[in-house]
Amino acid sequence: GLVGFGSIGQLTARRARALGMQVIAYDAMLGGSDPAWAAAGVRAAGLDEVVRTADVVSLHVPLVESTRGLFSAARIASMKQGAVLVNTARGGIVDEVALASALKDGHLGGAAIDVFGAEPLPASPHFADCPNLILTPHVAGVTAEANERVSFLIADKVLEALA
Repeated sequence: GLVGFGSIGQLTARRARALGMQVIAYDAMLGGSDPAWAAAGVRAAGLDEVVRTADVVSLHVPLVESTRGLFSAARIASMKQGAVLVNTARGGIVDEVALASALKDGHLGGAAIDVFGAEPLPASPHFADCPNLILTPHVAGVTAEANERVSFLIADKVLEALA
């Protein structure tokens, strides 16, 4: 289940489908009849359905007022028993204390997080002894490949503006 179906969400969907996964997604900005859904082989669904039914929920939304705290204790509690939460979007979307509690009490089967409310991540006792938790720094954008891609995108935009 994907929350956010922009370019990164769509890329994630294509990769998940290539691995044989069925994918549903929610995006507040993308209408259910948008051709992007069919092109990716993804079924559009409401946020509550994605959260309630997906085995894995992966977040791909910006941090704006409407997404701040989107994965609150109540929303995490509404996730499927044993589900996995992945947040590589932005810190502040997930209530970290509630996430840790859901992992410790066995409601969630796992989580992978590389963005945090405070970065770099300070000492966080709530994450101590959390089972099935992967915490990593948000550094995918500092690879040589990412820098090259961004450089080409900027060059293309400059040429477009000068044309």
